[in-house]
Amino acid sequence: MARAIMLQGTGSDVGKTVLVAGLCRAAKKRGLKVRPFKPQNMSNNAAVADIPGDNNHGGGEIGRAQWLQAMACGVAPSVHMNPVLLKPQTDVGAQVIVQGKVFGEARARDYQVMKGQLMDAVLDSWDKVGEGADLVIVEGAGSPAEINLRSHDIANMGFATRADVPVVLVGDIDRGGVIASVAGTHLILPEEDRRMIVGYLINKFRGDVSLFDDGIRSIETFTGWRCFGVVPWLKAAARLPSEDSVVLERLASGEARALRVAVPMLGRIANFDDLDPLKAEPQVEVVFVPPGKPLPQDAGLVVIPGSKSTIGDLIKFRENGWDRDLLAHRKRGGHVVGICGGFQMLGHTVRDPDGIEGSITEAEGLGLLDVETVMEPEKTVRNVSARSVPFDLPLEGYEIHLGRTTGPDTLRPSATINGVEDGAVSADGKVIGTYMHGLFGADGFRGKFLESLGIKGGGIDYRAEVERALDEVAAELETHLDCDAIFALAR
Repeated sequence: MARAIMLQGTGSDVGKTVLVAGLCRAAKKRGLKVRPFKPQNMSNNAAVADIPGDNNHGGGEIGRAQWLQAMACGVAPSVHMNPVLLKPQTDVGAQVIVQGKVFGEARARDYQVMKGQLMDAVLDSWDKVGEGADLVIVEGAGSPAEINLRSHDIANMGFATRADVPVVLVGDIDRGGVIASVAGTHLILPEEDRRMIVGYLINKFRGDVSLFDDGIRSIETFTGWRCFGVVPWLKAAARLPSEDSVVLERLASGEARALRVAVPMLGRIANFDDLDPLKAEPQVEVVFVPPGKPLPQDAGLVVIPGSKSTIGDLIKFRENGWDRDLLAHRKRGGHVVGICGGFQMLGHTVRDPDGIEGSITEAEGLGLLDVETVMEPEKTVRNVSARSVPFDLPLEGYEIHLGRTTGPDTLRPSATINGVEDGAVSADGKVIGTYMHGLFGADGFRGKFLESLGIKGGGIDYRAEVERALDEVAAELETHLDCDAIFALAR
C-alpha cells in the first residue's frame, strides 16, 4: 500500500485544493509516483474520469479539483480519486455520485445517514488509488472541527482514522483569526482525532512572514503541534481552474480589456471553469455578474454557463431581468454562447416530464435558438474529441448532461462529436449552443472565435499555462514549506 498524508482545513476555502495540487507536483518532480484522493467532494464543477475496468461506458464524474490534481501528478484522472461527489441541486438537497455514477438524491439530513453506507465505497476506492503508487496526498472537505457531523463523517477524521492517514492541518490567515482557528480545532477535537494531526501550516500570508513568528510560538503553546511553514499568497493559483462556486464572488469583476465577456452567475452554476481559457487571454475580460446586477451593456459576448438545475435557474434568470438584458444585447449585435444547461435555456422551452430536476416540469426558454429540450433520465457522461462546424477546427472536451435538444436550428450544428452533430447555431451565426464543456480550451478554436469578435492574437497555449502555474505553485511550496518533513511523515 502506498504511503499517504492528508490535508484538512480549519474551514472551507482555506486553499487545500491548490496545496494538494502543488504538493502532488512537487512529489512528481522528486520522481515519486503520486496520486490525489478526496473521499467526498461537494461541487457542481465536475470532470469526466476513467472507470477502470469499464470499457462499455464513456466515463464517470469526479470533482474538477481532482482532475487538476491528477494533472499535477502527470496521470489520467480516475473516478476512484473522488469516490463520493455531491452536486447541489437545491439549498437542502444534492445529487449523489458514487465512484463516478449517479447513486441517488438526498436532502442534507438524509445524507448524514446515507454516509454510513458510503464508507465502504470510499475505502474500496482508497485501495485502488494506492495500487502502484509511492505516495497518495489526500484532501479533506470542510473542517474536522465540524464535530456535530463527526459520527457519520467520511471526508475528514472519519476517513483518516479508518485508513490510518496522518493529517496536516491548514489554516487560512487571510480571513483572520488563524491562531484561534488552529488552537480551537485542537481544543474541540476528541483525542482519537487530535492524535492524527502531525502538524499544521499557514496559508495565504501577505507581507513579512517574520511578523508571524510570535503567532507560531503561540500556536505551539496551545497545541504542541509543529509548524511545517507559512505559505505566501500564491499568485500562480489564479491561473488554475477554480474548484467550486465559493470563489465566484471574487470573480465578479476584472481588468478592463478589449473584449468584455459577461457571465450570469446562475444559482446552480456548473462547470464555470469553462471560462478559464478566456480569462487567460490577455485581451479578454470575463465578468461574472451576480444576481440583482444587470448584464453590462458594453459586453461583446454573453456566455450562459452550465447549470445543475436548468429549469430553476431559467426561472431565476427571468426574475433577475437578465432575459431583457440578453435581448437588448442581441439587438446591439452581441454574441451569445450557451454551454450545456445554458444551451438548453436558449431554446423556446425546457420540459421535464418526469420531474427529474424538481416539481416544476416546464419553463419558457429565452427564445434565441429555434430548439426545445426534453429532460430524460439517461445521463450522458463522456470525454469527447470533436470538431467545430463554423470554424472547421478540432475541439476537445467532455459532456455531462441530461436531456435531448431538437429543433430547426440543430440543422446548423455547432460541432460534430464522434461523427454526430451537436448543438445549434442561429441563422446569423451569433448565437451558439453546445453540450460540450471545455469548448474554449481548444487553442486554435478559441483564437479563431475571438478573431470573429474582432480580437486579434488570441489562442495562447492554455494547457501549457496551467502546467506552468502548477510548477510555480510547487516551487513556492518547496521554498516555504518543509516538504521533506511532510512527505517523511506519510505512512
